Amino acid sequence: MTNTLISLLATALVLFSFHSAQADEYTDTKQVFMNAGESAAYFENAYGYALFPTIGKGGMGIGGAHGSGRVFAGGAHVGNTKMTQLSIGWQLGGQAYSQVIFFEDKRAFEDFTSGNFEFGAQATAVAITASAGAQATTGGGAQAGAAGGKNDASTVSGGYRKGMAVFTVAKGGLMYEATVAGQKYSFTPL
Repeated sequence: MTNTLISLLATALVLFSFHSAQADEYTDTKQVFMNAGESAAYFENAYGYALFPTIGKGGMGIGGAHGSGRVFAGGAHVGNTKMTQLSIGWQLGGQAYSQVIFFEDKRAFEDFTSGNFEFGAQATAVAITASAGAQATTGGGAQAGAAGGKNDASTVSGGYRKGMAVFTVAKGGLMYEATVAGQKYSFTPL
């Protein structure tokens, strides 16, 4: 019974992330990151960025995450992207979060938009609540964190790693995990 309930919760969270993206959803999400401290400066200095208003994540032993976003270069919407993640390990629950990936230069942007881009596997141990915070770790890639909910987030960054910097802001849910996961991104130009 408990397993069924948890599976339904995780499924509902993932399905929630599939809702159609509205133009103002992207504007609102960008504003959250603009108000969140250090991530604001990246919008001015980055070559481009990928913005995901909502990524839904859930799991129990085996988990997954999915979200759709838009890719921008020079302030213009140049394409769409999707993120899919598979994770294996101890995990329980579900969560939703917003994410932005900044590209330091043209090379990093082209790496991401070349087709199917992947962040390597990582090991994490994260407990997330709606107002406690979020963390993005990309193994050999970029890593950064954001604490707070969407209206009071603050960010901390280690700067660019391999030309990319990632920030996340928790939207809600509860997820306990100690997993190995890999994220795969697809890109479709306009």
